[in-house]
Amino acid sequence: MTSAVITGSGLFTPSQAIDNDALVAAFNAWVDAENARHAEAIAAGEREPLQHSSSEFIVKASGIHSRYVLDAEGILDPERMRPKLPQRGNDEPSIQCEMGLSAAQQALDNAGVEAAEIDLLIVACSNLERPYPAVAVELQAALGTGGYAFDMNVACSSATFAIDMANNAIRAGSIRRALVVNPEICSAHLNFRDRDSHFIFGDACTAVVVEDAEVARSERRFEILGTRLTTRYSNAIRNNAGFLNRVTDSDPQALDKLFIQEGRRVFKEVCPMVAALIGEHLASLGLADTPPARLWLHQANRHMNDLIARRVLGREPSETEAPVILDRYANTSSAGSIIAFHLHRDDLQAGELGVVCSFGAGYSAGSVVVRRA
Repeated sequence: MTSAVITGSGLFTPSQAIDNDALVAAFNAWVDAENARHAEAIAAGEREPLQHSSSEFIVKASGIHSRYVLDAEGILDPERMRPKLPQRGNDEPSIQCEMGLSAAQQALDNAGVEAAEIDLLIVACSNLERPYPAVAVELQAALGTGGYAFDMNVACSSATFAIDMANNAIRAGSIRRALVVNPEICSAHLNFRDRDSHFIFGDACTAVVVEDAEVARSERRFEILGTRLTTRYSNAIRNNAGFLNRVTDSDPQALDKLFIQEGRRVFKEVCPMVAALIGEHLASLGLADTPPARLWLHQANRHMNDLIARRVLGREPSETEAPVILDRYANTSSAGSIIAFHLHRDDLQAGELGVVCSFGAGYSAGSVVVRRA
Protein backbone atom coordinates (compact mmCIF):
# COMPACT_ATOMS: atom_id res chain seq x y z
CA MET A 1 0.00 0.00 0.00
CA THR A 2 1.13 3.56 -0.68
CA SER A 3 2.85 5.20 2.27
CA ALA A 4 2.91 8.90 3.11
CA VAL A 5 5.82 10.96 4.39
CA ILE A 6 6.19 14.41 5.91
CA THR A 7 8.93 16.11 3.92
CA GLY A 8 8.74 19.75 4.91
CA SER A 9 7.53 22.13 7.58
CA GLY A 10 7.31 25.89 7.92
CA LEU A 11 6.74 28.44 10.66
CA PHE A 12 5.54 32.05 10.64
CA THR A 13 6.33 33.89 13.88
CA PRO A 14 4.90 37.40 14.38
CA SER A 15 7.44 40.18 14.84
CA GLN A 16 5.90 41.43 18.10
CA ALA A 17 6.21 39.71 21.47
CA ILE A 18 4.85 40.35 24.97
CA ASP A 19 6.63 39.01 28.02
CA ASN A 20 4.84 38.24 31.26
CA ASP A 21 5.93 41.44 32.99
CA ALA A 22 4.43 43.67 30.29
CA LEU A 23 1.22 41.64 30.16
CA VAL A 24 0.85 41.74 33.95
CA ALA A 25 1.47 45.49 34.08
CA ALA A 26 -1.40 46.12 31.65
CA PHE A 27 -3.71 43.70 33.45
CA ASN A 28 -2.98 45.17 36.87
CA ALA A 29 -3.49 48.72 35.60
CA TRP A 30 -6.96 47.69 34.42
CA VAL A 31 -7.64 45.95 37.75
CA ASP A 32 -6.70 49.09 39.69
CA ALA A 33 -8.96 51.24 37.51
CA GLU A 34 -11.88 48.84 37.92
CA ASN A 35 -11.43 48.60 41.69
CA ALA A 36 -11.30 52.40 41.93
CA ARG A 37 -14.46 52.69 39.83
CA HIS A 38 -16.33 50.31 42.13
CA ALA A 39 -14.68 51.44 45.37
CA GLU A 40 -17.96 52.17 47.16
CA ALA A 41 -19.48 48.79 46.32
CA ILE A 42 -16.27 47.04 47.39
CA ALA A 43 -16.17 48.98 50.67
CA ALA A 44 -19.82 48.06 51.33
CA GLY A 45 -19.08 44.38 50.77
CA GLU A 46 -21.35 44.31 47.72
CA ARG A 47 -18.54 43.46 45.33
CA GLU A 48 -15.30 41.53 45.60
CA PRO A 49 -12.19 43.44 44.53
CA LEU A 50 -10.41 42.14 41.46
CA GLN A 51 -7.06 40.51 42.15
CA HIS A 52 -3.72 41.35 40.56
CA SER A 53 -1.89 38.90 38.33
CA SER A 54 1.87 38.28 38.49
CA SER A 55 4.62 36.86 36.33
CA GLU A 56 5.36 34.27 39.01
CA PHE A 57 1.72 33.12 39.01
CA ILE A 58 1.75 32.74 35.22
CA VAL A 59 4.94 30.69 35.14
CA LYS A 60 3.80 28.47 37.99
CA ALA A 61 0.38 27.87 36.41
CA SER A 62 1.51 27.28 32.85
CA GLY A 63 5.25 27.45 32.23
CA ILE A 64 4.71 30.40 29.87
CA HIS A 65 7.19 33.30 29.94
CA SER A 66 6.29 35.16 26.75
CA ARG A 67 4.15 35.03 23.60
CA TYR A 68 4.27 36.31 20.02
CA VAL A 69 1.28 38.35 18.84
CA LEU A 70 0.15 40.16 15.72
CA ASP A 71 -0.53 43.35 17.69
CA ALA A 72 0.95 44.09 21.09
CA GLU A 73 -0.16 47.72 21.41
CA GLY A 74 -3.89 46.98 21.55
CA ILE A 75 -3.41 44.13 24.03
CA LEU A 76 -1.28 46.25 26.37
CA ASP A 77 -3.67 49.21 26.32
CA PRO A 78 -5.63 48.90 29.63
CA GLU A 79 -8.60 50.63 28.00
CA ARG A 80 -8.73 48.17 25.09
CA MET A 81 -6.94 44.92 26.02
CA ARG A 82 -7.41 43.17 22.71
CA PRO A 83 -5.40 43.28 19.48
CA LYS A 84 -6.23 45.97 16.96
CA LEU A 85 -6.27 44.47 13.49
CA PRO A 86 -7.88 46.81 10.92
CA GLN A 87 -10.52 45.24 8.69
CA ARG A 88 -9.26 44.58 5.20
CA GLY A 89 -11.11 45.13 1.95
CA ASN A 90 -12.51 42.22 -0.02
CA ASP A 91 -9.78 42.62 -2.64
CA GLU A 92 -6.95 42.57 -0.10
CA PRO A 93 -5.35 39.34 1.13
CA SER A 94 -6.77 38.20 4.46
CA ILE A 95 -4.57 38.13 7.55
CA GLN A 96 -4.65 34.34 7.73
CA CYS A 97 -3.80 34.06 4.05
CA GLU A 98 -0.73 36.25 4.59
CA MET A 99 0.36 34.18 7.59
CA GLY A 100 -0.25 31.01 5.61
CA LEU A 101 1.78 32.22 2.63
CA SER A 102 4.86 32.69 4.79
CA ALA A 103 4.68 29.31 6.57
CA ALA A 104 3.56 27.41 3.45
CA GLN A 105 6.35 28.72 1.22
CA GLN A 106 8.91 27.77 3.84
CA ALA A 107 7.44 24.25 4.05
CA LEU A 108 7.41 23.88 0.25
CA ASP A 109 11.03 25.04 0.00
CA ASN A 110 11.92 22.68 2.83
CA ALA A 111 10.39 19.76 0.92
CA GLY A 112 11.74 20.78 -2.49
CA VAL A 113 8.19 20.95 -3.88
CA GLU A 114 6.64 23.53 -6.19
CA ALA A 115 3.27 24.97 -5.20
CA ALA A 116 1.73 23.78 -8.48
CA GLU A 117 2.55 20.17 -7.50
CA ILE A 118 0.25 20.28 -4.45
CA ASP A 119 -3.03 18.40 -5.00
CA LEU A 120 -4.73 19.22 -1.68
CA LEU A 121 -4.47 22.26 0.60
CA ILE A 122 -6.13 22.25 4.01
CA VAL A 123 -6.28 25.32 6.24
CA ALA A 124 -6.94 23.88 9.69
CA CYS A 125 -7.15 26.07 12.79
CA SER A 126 -9.25 26.88 15.85
CA ASN A 127 -10.80 30.09 14.48
CA LEU A 128 -11.28 31.18 10.88
CA GLU A 129 -11.68 34.86 10.15
CA ARG A 130 -14.71 34.27 7.93
CA PRO A 131 -16.99 31.39 6.95
CA TYR A 132 -16.56 31.84 3.18
CA PRO A 133 -14.94 32.04 0.74
CA ALA A 134 -12.64 29.51 2.35
CA VAL A 135 -9.29 30.85 3.50
CA ALA A 136 -7.81 27.65 2.05
CA VAL A 137 -9.14 28.48 -1.42
CA GLU A 138 -7.81 32.03 -1.09
CA LEU A 139 -4.41 30.64 -0.07
CA GLN A 140 -4.57 28.15 -2.95
CA ALA A 141 -4.97 31.06 -5.39
CA ALA A 142 -2.19 33.07 -3.73
CA LEU A 143 0.26 30.16 -3.77
CA GLY A 144 -0.78 28.71 -7.12
CA THR A 145 -1.41 25.19 -5.86
CA GLY A 146 -3.42 22.72 -7.89
CA GLY A 147 -6.21 20.32 -6.96
CA TYR A 148 -8.65 21.43 -4.29
CA ALA A 149 -8.65 23.20 -0.95
CA PHE A 150 -10.89 23.53 2.09
CA ASP A 151 -11.01 24.84 5.66
CA MET A 152 -11.54 22.73 8.75
CA ASN A 153 -11.79 23.35 12.49
CA VAL A 154 -11.16 20.86 15.28
CA ALA A 155 -9.87 23.51 17.69
CA CYS A 156 -6.42 22.67 19.07
CA SER A 157 -6.40 19.33 17.25
CA SER A 158 -6.95 20.85 13.81
CA ALA A 159 -3.40 20.19 12.56
CA THR A 160 -3.25 16.50 13.45
CA PHE A 161 -6.77 15.89 12.14
CA ALA A 162 -5.77 17.55 8.85
CA ILE A 163 -2.58 15.47 8.63
CA ASP A 164 -4.76 12.39 9.11
CA MET A 165 -6.95 13.47 6.19
CA ALA A 166 -3.93 14.16 3.99
CA ASN A 167 -2.36 10.82 4.92
CA ASN A 168 -5.56 8.93 4.15
CA ALA A 169 -6.03 10.68 0.80
CA ILE A 170 -2.46 9.78 -0.23
CA ARG A 171 -2.78 6.18 0.94
CA ALA A 172 -6.05 5.86 -0.98
CA GLY A 173 -4.30 7.06 -4.13
CA SER A 174 -6.54 10.07 -4.75
CA ILE A 175 -3.73 12.62 -4.33
CA ARG A 176 0.07 12.61 -4.28
CA ARG A 177 0.93 15.74 -2.33
CA ALA A 178 -0.86 17.77 0.35
CA LEU A 179 -0.16 20.98 2.22
CA VAL A 180 -1.59 21.53 5.71
CA VAL A 181 -1.54 25.11 7.03
CA ASN A 182 -2.47 26.28 10.55
CA PRO A 183 -2.86 30.07 10.87
CA GLU A 184 -3.70 30.67 14.52
CA ILE A 185 -4.67 34.17 15.72
CA CYS A 186 -5.40 33.05 19.26
CA SER A 187 -5.00 36.53 20.76
CA ALA A 188 -8.24 37.56 19.05
CA HIS A 189 -10.42 35.14 21.03
CA LEU A 190 -8.71 35.56 24.41
CA ASN A 191 -10.20 37.57 27.26
CA PHE A 192 -7.21 39.60 28.44
CA ARG A 193 -9.26 40.74 31.47
CA ASP A 194 -9.59 37.25 32.92
CA ARG A 195 -6.88 36.60 35.50
CA ASP A 196 -7.06 32.83 35.06
CA SER A 197 -6.49 32.87 31.30
CA HIS A 198 -5.17 36.26 30.13
CA PHE A 199 -1.69 34.81 29.64
CA ILE A 200 -2.49 31.58 27.80
CA PHE A 201 -2.40 32.28 24.08
CA GLY A 202 -0.08 33.58 21.37
CA ASP A 203 -0.22 33.85 17.58
CA ALA A 204 1.66 31.80 14.96
CA CYS A 205 1.20 29.82 11.75
CA THR A 206 2.65 26.46 10.78
CA ALA A 207 2.62 24.34 7.64
CA VAL A 208 3.60 20.79 6.69
CA VAL A 209 3.98 19.05 3.35
CA VAL A 210 2.74 15.45 3.19
CA GLU A 211 3.69 13.38 0.13
CA ASP A 212 3.43 9.95 -1.40
CA ALA A 213 6.78 8.37 -0.50
CA GLU A 214 7.28 7.30 -4.11
CA VAL A 215 7.27 10.87 -5.46
CA ALA A 216 8.98 12.65 -2.56
CA ARG A 217 12.37 14.12 -3.46
CA SER A 218 13.63 15.15 -0.05
CA GLU A 219 15.90 12.73 1.79
CA ARG A 220 14.91 14.42 5.05
CA ARG A 221 11.59 12.72 5.56
CA PHE A 222 9.41 11.25 8.28
CA GLU A 223 7.37 8.20 7.36
CA ILE A 224 3.84 8.30 8.75
CA LEU A 225 3.38 4.91 10.39
CA GLY A 226 -0.18 5.65 11.49
CA THR A 227 -2.66 8.24 12.63
CA ARG A 228 -5.35 7.95 15.28
CA LEU A 229 -8.05 10.43 16.27
CA THR A 230 -10.53 10.59 19.12
CA THR A 231 -13.26 12.96 20.30
CA ARG A 232 -15.29 13.16 23.49
CA TYR A 233 -17.89 15.84 24.08
CA SER A 234 -17.16 18.30 26.88
CA ASN A 235 -18.19 21.83 27.84
CA ALA A 236 -15.00 22.38 29.84
CA ILE A 237 -13.43 24.43 27.01
CA ARG A 238 -15.81 26.62 25.08
CA ASN A 239 -16.17 29.56 22.68
CA ASN A 240 -19.72 30.61 21.75
CA ALA A 241 -18.85 33.19 19.09
CA GLY A 242 -20.79 32.50 15.92
CA PHE A 243 -23.12 33.79 13.25
CA LEU A 244 -26.21 33.22 15.41
CA ASN A 245 -25.06 35.76 18.00
CA ARG A 246 -26.73 38.63 16.13
CA VAL A 247 -30.09 36.90 15.84
CA THR A 248 -30.18 35.90 19.51
CA ASP A 249 -29.42 39.54 20.42
CA SER A 250 -26.50 38.41 22.56
CA ASP A 251 -23.56 40.68 23.31
CA PRO A 252 -20.63 39.80 21.01
CA GLN A 253 -18.25 41.01 23.75
CA ALA A 254 -19.79 38.73 26.40
CA LEU A 255 -17.35 36.45 28.17
CA ASP A 256 -18.83 33.27 26.71
CA LYS A 257 -18.13 34.57 23.19
CA LEU A 258 -14.43 34.34 23.99
CA PHE A 259 -12.26 31.47 25.17
CA ILE A 260 -13.37 30.05 28.53
CA GLN A 261 -12.31 26.87 30.29
CA GLU A 262 -12.43 24.98 33.55
CA GLY A 263 -8.70 24.49 33.85
CA ARG A 264 -8.55 21.93 36.65
CA ARG A 265 -11.27 19.81 35.09
CA VAL A 266 -9.51 19.90 31.71
CA PHE A 267 -6.27 18.78 33.32
CA LYS A 268 -7.91 15.84 35.10
CA GLU A 269 -9.91 14.66 32.09
CA VAL A 270 -7.62 15.32 29.14
CA CYS A 271 -4.26 14.04 30.43
CA PRO A 272 -5.32 10.40 30.93
CA MET A 273 -7.29 10.46 27.67
CA VAL A 274 -4.27 11.62 25.67
CA ALA A 275 -1.78 9.30 27.38
CA ALA A 276 -4.10 6.36 26.66
CA LEU A 277 -4.53 7.45 23.04
CA ILE A 278 -0.77 7.49 22.43
CA GLY A 279 -0.18 4.22 24.28
CA GLU A 280 -2.96 2.39 22.47
CA HIS A 281 -1.87 3.84 19.13
CA LEU A 282 1.70 2.65 19.58
CA ALA A 283 0.47 -0.78 20.67
CA SER A 284 -1.77 -1.09 17.61
CA LEU A 285 1.30 -0.50 15.43
CA GLY A 286 3.28 -3.17 17.28
CA LEU A 287 5.43 -0.52 18.95
CA ALA A 288 4.37 -0.94 22.57
CA ASP A 289 7.90 -1.96 23.54
CA THR A 290 9.58 0.75 21.44
CA PRO A 291 9.33 4.05 23.31
CA PRO A 292 9.31 7.09 21.03
CA ALA A 293 12.51 9.10 20.98
CA ARG A 294 10.52 12.33 20.61
CA LEU A 295 7.09 13.52 21.76
CA TRP A 296 5.98 16.68 19.98
CA LEU A 297 3.04 17.45 22.23
CA HIS A 298 0.41 20.16 22.07
CA GLN A 299 1.93 23.18 23.79
CA ALA A 300 -0.92 24.24 26.08
CA ASN A 301 0.46 23.82 29.56
CA ARG A 302 3.81 22.59 30.84
CA HIS A 303 2.25 20.50 33.62
CA MET A 304 -0.04 18.69 31.17
CA ASN A 305 2.82 17.90 28.80
CA ASP A 306 5.04 16.63 31.61
CA LEU A 307 2.33 14.35 32.98
CA ILE A 308 1.40 12.93 29.56
CA ALA A 309 5.05 12.31 28.68
CA ARG A 310 5.64 10.57 32.02
CA ARG A 311 2.69 8.26 31.43
CA VAL A 312 3.76 7.43 27.88
CA LEU A 313 7.45 6.88 28.68
CA GLY A 314 6.96 5.45 32.17
CA ARG A 315 9.51 7.88 33.59
CA GLU A 316 10.43 11.53 33.75
CA PRO A 317 10.98 12.87 30.20
CA SER A 318 14.11 14.79 29.25
CA GLU A 319 13.90 18.18 27.50
CA THR A 320 15.03 16.42 24.34
CA GLU A 321 12.36 13.71 24.50
CA ALA A 322 9.48 16.16 25.10
CA PRO A 323 10.63 19.55 23.80
CA VAL A 324 8.91 22.66 25.11
CA ILE A 325 8.26 25.76 23.02
CA LEU A 326 5.31 27.20 24.96
CA ASP A 327 7.67 29.07 27.27
CA ARG A 328 8.24 31.61 24.48
CA TYR A 329 5.30 30.94 22.11
CA ALA A 330 2.59 30.26 24.74
CA ASN A 331 -0.40 28.20 23.57
CA THR A 332 -0.78 28.59 19.81
CA SER A 333 -3.64 26.08 19.56
CA SER A 334 -3.20 23.64 16.65
CA ALA A 335 0.13 25.18 15.64
CA GLY A 336 1.83 24.26 18.93
CA SER A 337 2.76 20.62 18.32
CA ILE A 338 3.84 21.50 14.77
CA ILE A 339 6.10 24.30 16.05
CA ALA A 340 7.70 21.76 18.38
CA PHE A 341 8.12 19.36 15.43
CA HIS A 342 9.52 22.07 13.16
CA LEU A 343 12.10 23.28 15.69
CA HIS A 344 13.04 19.92 17.24
CA ARG A 345 13.11 17.28 14.52
CA ASP A 346 16.43 17.44 12.67
CA ASP A 347 18.47 15.70 15.38
CA LEU A 348 16.28 12.59 15.30
CA GLN A 349 18.30 9.64 13.98
CA ALA A 350 17.26 7.35 11.14
CA GLY A 351 14.85 4.70 12.40
CA GLU A 352 13.87 6.60 15.54
CA LEU A 353 10.19 7.09 16.36
CA GLY A 354 8.35 10.28 17.16
CA VAL A 355 4.75 11.20 17.99
CA VAL A 356 3.02 14.43 17.04
CA CYS A 357 0.06 14.76 19.39
CA SER A 358 -2.54 17.46 19.87
CA PHE A 359 -5.43 17.78 22.29
CA GLY A 360 -7.98 20.38 23.23
CA ALA A 361 -11.57 21.57 23.04
CA GLY A 362 -14.14 19.06 22.04
CA TYR A 363 -12.53 17.18 23.65
CA SER A 364 -10.44 16.18 20.67
CA ALA A 365 -7.04 14.53 20.38
CA GLY A 366 -4.94 13.38 17.46
CA SER A 367 -1.84 11.18 17.33
CA VAL A 368 0.55 10.94 14.35
CA VAL A 369 3.31 8.34 14.74
CA VAL A 370 6.31 8.91 12.48
CA ARG A 371 9.69 7.30 11.86
CA ARG A 372 12.75 9.19 10.68
CA ALA A 373 13.82 7.75 7.34
